[in-house]
Amino acid sequence: MSMSDELAQLGALHQRGVLTDDEFARAKTRVLSGAGSTSGSSTGATAINSLRRSRSDRWVGGVCGGIAKATDMAPWIWRLLLVSLVLCGGTGVLLYLLMWILVPLEAPPFRPEQGGLQAG
Repeated sequence: MSMSDELAQLGALHQRGVLTDDEFARAKTRVLSGAGSTSGSSTGATAINSLRRSRSDRWVGGVCGGIAKATDMAPWIWRLLLVSLVLCGGTGVLLYLLMWILVPLEAPPFRPEQGGLQAG
């Protein structure tokens, strides 16, 4: 459904008295901001595409630190999960190696006093 169709339906509901002025204003704001048209799969794809290995929170390759940053969880939880996968059949080793190879490293921090990006 397009944004204009949603706004037309909201207007019709408001005119019939189903929505109060306050409810209509909040719904209209939500539609105009795009919150009503986003799907769960697109936000999941955005999260996966923004995944980066950590430069600062790393023990080996920064995979668990990067996942922790993306999910707002403690990195030790991801490390514990990975170790348990290693102990239960060794799939954790394969998963970690694939993520180390395929997930890019996060950009280096900007250092204005050095005139640009910090190397490595």
